[in-house]
Amino acid sequence: MINKDAICIGVIGAGKCAKKLKDEAYAVGEAIARRGAVLICGGLKGVMEAAAQGAKDAGGITVGIIPGADKSEANPYCDIVIPTGIGEARNVVVVQASDAVVSLHGKYGTISEMAFSLKLGRPLVSLVEWDAMPEVITIADPAKAVDHAIKLAKDAKRHS
Repeated sequence: MINKDAICIGVIGAGKCAKKLKDEAYAVGEAIARRGAVLICGGLKGVMEAAAQGAKDAGGITVGIIPGADKSEANPYCDIVIPTGIGEARNVVVVQASDAVVSLHGKYGTISEMAFSLKLGRPLVSLVEWDAMPEVITIADPAKAVDHAIKLAKDAKRHS
């Protein structure tokens, strides 16, 4: 059962990635679940799938907000699949549904989600440094990044 007050942590990053990045994403997902938070992601492959798998393997709850209208597009580790049918515009939904966001390496889709995080005032922690966004907090360790994102999300909830 999902508690309506549960902290939701969005995980964003590349849809296609190498093993090292998948391992980092898995560790982020695992850390989210072990801390009792819900993982929100774009529901597809790459970072999204690895993070969702990490959360599932640690007993967590996962939500995939997919760009298409067909639930079968989601990776197999999403407990709840929200088909939007709005393509890349779903990136703003991923961020809006999250209390804080953890970013891994990615390209334009990841950058758009980071920008939405900053624009919407969602706490944003990145495992990689983004020169174009110096205001983003960078913490390279997956578990420490998740801990900081959860702390920021709780602080934001207290002050809202």
